Formats: sequence, C-alpha cells, structure tokens
Amino acid sequence: MVVHQEHEGCVTQATKNDARVTAVGAFIRRTSLDELPQFFNVLQGRMSIVGPRPHALAHNEYYKDLVESYMQRHKVKPGITGWAQVNGYRGETDTLEKMQKRVEHDLWYIDNWSLGLDLKIILRTVFKGFLSSNAY
Repeated sequence: MVVHQEHEGCVTQATKNDARVTAVGAFIRRTSLDELPQFFNVLQGRMSIVGPRPHALAHNEYYKDLVESYMQRHKVKPGITGWAQVNGYRGETDTLEKMQKRVEHDLWYIDNWSLGLDLKIILRTVFKGFLSSNAY
C-alpha cells in the first residue's frame, strides 16, 4: 500500500485494482502472504487460526447498529481464516448485504464450532482460499 492514502478517521477497504496497492503488494495480498505475521498473534494467544475475521474498529462502530447481532462475533477470538471466508465472503464488504452475510456465517460458526469444523475450514482455506479471486 502507498503510505498516507487514507483520510484520518476513515477506513477504506482494499478493492480490486486499488490504486493504493503496489504491484508487489498486490502479489502479497493475492497469495495471502500478508496474513503470515498474524501467526505471531496466534502464538501469543491473541488470535486463533480459525474464527471470525477481525474488522477495523471503525467498522465495528459503524456496523454494530446496522447488522443484527454484529457484536456477537466478539464472543470468540478472531481468526486468520473463518467460515465466512471459505464460503465466498472474503475481501471487500462493499454492501450492507455482504456484511450481513459475513456476520451470519460468523455466528453460524460460533454456534456450530467443533474441532472437525475447524479442520474443514483450514483444509478449504489451503486448497481454495489462499488463491481466491476475492483476495486483493
């Protein structure tokens, strides 16, 4: 990303063909190499490998009143990958409907958690998620 491209207090998600993303950055994001540093958070116990993806704090403030049960996502540790991501809700959430669907998937994951489900999500992430067309 190009430095200092956002306005203060405004969080802008990366989009396809985003002018702020350099060629090297696009490769790193497309291959999900930008997620590797988050494994340090997993080792420190701050994150899980599988769980609802964390959103920017500004997004939490914005969506908590617009999406039913939005804040329930915080009942578990955030994850590097999650049920929403392996079901097509990875990348930009440019509509309220997309955010609602992502949250629905996150809440379904929380309600149906099992070791088997986590393993399924990890396998789906490895085999299709890292090279998803929604990664940019």
